[in-house]
Amino acid sequence: MTTIGLLNPGEMGSMVGAAVRSAGSRVLWAGEGRSAATRKRAADAGLEDAGSVAAVVKASEIILSVCPPHAAVDVATQVAALRFAGTYVDGNAVSPATAREIGGIVEKGGATFVDGGIIGPPPVKPGSTRFYVSGTGADRIAALLTAGPLQAIVVPGGSGAASAVKMAYASWTKGSAALLLAVCAMASAEGVGDSLVAEWKLSQPDLSARAEGAAKGNAKKAWRFIGEMEEIAATYAAAGLPDAFHQGAAEIYRRMAIYKDGPAPSFAEVLRALTPRRPA
Repeated sequence: MTTIGLLNPGEMGSMVGAAVRSAGSRVLWAGEGRSAATRKRAADAGLEDAGSVAAVVKASEIILSVCPPHAAVDVATQVAALRFAGTYVDGNAVSPATAREIGGIVEKGGATFVDGGIIGPPPVKPGSTRFYVSGTGADRIAALLTAGPLQAIVVPGGSGAASAVKMAYASWTKGSAALLLAVCAMASAEGVGDSLVAEWKLSQPDLSARAEGAAKGNAKKAWRFIGEMEEIAATYAAAGLPDAFHQGAAEIYRRMAIYKDGPAPSFAEVLRALTPRRPA
């Protein structure tokens, strides 16, 4: 039985842990100082609470990091400081450059690094979620992560290749959703929202539903997308491409971050939140 330490069991991480556990791996997590909601998610997923991060690192052959992108480097630094010598898998939405930075951190601590990127929702339904991996040891990790509803795919190339796939994919899905919300907010602020919707019905009949779906589906988790859009912008800049597209998307999600812990907003409320400084 392979012992995997999962840092941290959020909405995505807990379901990844449950999928891996279903294939026979032992999955540990660190409950010390975590919220009641996180504890419930981990318990529902069947994860074992080892207490501290140090205890998880000591007991695990593999560390799997699934956290908001802004925390990815800090998590890697914490694990490296504990001299983890197994395989460290970073499954976060970070740029290839950040992935390579994380790889350098954990390798200096004695670990082997595998780059990763998750595409799709939390894995509940088979065929919905893919975990891309690259680098030394990616084949072995892919075999472990192909479990239950989760499918792992090896990307040719070293550290950064799997992250590049994630960045490219999310730059369209989450980036285009942010653009669509910005379009609707601008039209609403100018008083032409109804006219735009009427034109869309004639020429782009799916856009109204897509815009409302983007607001409904992303409002409460927009806070997680800020760092992801910034990582995507950095990826574009590193490739010599304009990065302002996704810096703008980051700002759209930053203005929606107010809905993190509150009730789900209406579409009209989201549009108003996106234009808070409209001049009189």
